[in-house]
Amino acid sequence: MNNSKSPSLFLVSACLVGLCTRYDGKTKPDPDCIRFLEKSTWIPVCPEQLGGLPTPRPEADIINGDGRDVLQGRACVYTKDGADVTASFTKGARQVLEIALLQEISGVCLKARSPSCAISGTMGVTAALLADQGYPLYEF
Repeated sequence: MNNSKSPSLFLVSACLVGLCTRYDGKTKPDPDCIRFLEKSTWIPVCPEQLGGLPTPRPEADIINGDGRDVLQGRACVYTKDGADVTASFTKGARQVLEIALLQEISGVCLKARSPSCAISGTMGVTAALLADQGYPLYEF
């Protein structure tokens, strides 16, 4: 009989582990996040790509609220050049939630200062949806 406990399973913002999913198409792995996940199993996700946005893509911000406001239709996400990408951000957040629901997720590691993933400051769309579902969130 094997009594060993299986490693924790995390979702992680793909950009934090070095995948080229950032809005600017560059890679910028976060050493603290990688150390945090060291003894875990993890699934990289990019809500913006899952929502159908390309990489690279124009930088975007939430206007008139935070991620919860976007999910409730009270705020929008616009690119710096004025395109409304709210539907893509909402779709991507729901796709990440679907992945989380299909697995036994222990927590989610998210990118700071992101309109999708930020926890502190202006909470992102995906962070808000996952927080409202009770998932433990960690920001890097």
